[in-house]
Amino acid sequence: MNTKSTTVVSEENKPSRRKFFIGASAAVGAVAVVSQTSIGKAVIQEIGSTVKGKDDGYQLSEHIRKYYETTML
Repeated sequence: MNTKSTTVVSEENKPSRRKFFIGASAAVGAVAVVSQTSIGKAVIQEIGSTVKGKDDGYQLSEHIRKYYETTML
């Protein structure tokens, strides 16, 4: 029985950065296409209506003010 042949990973099954980026770019392209359809636009509108952002924006707190004072030259 040869155990070496069962533990060796073939080059085709080995993950690589190139395959990852090809897959990621295909997924991004698919999302871009779907987002331009009527169903995609409805989903984006539904998500946008449920997700609420902060209305108050950036606030300079006392902690941040002290940090800025310590970083000044």
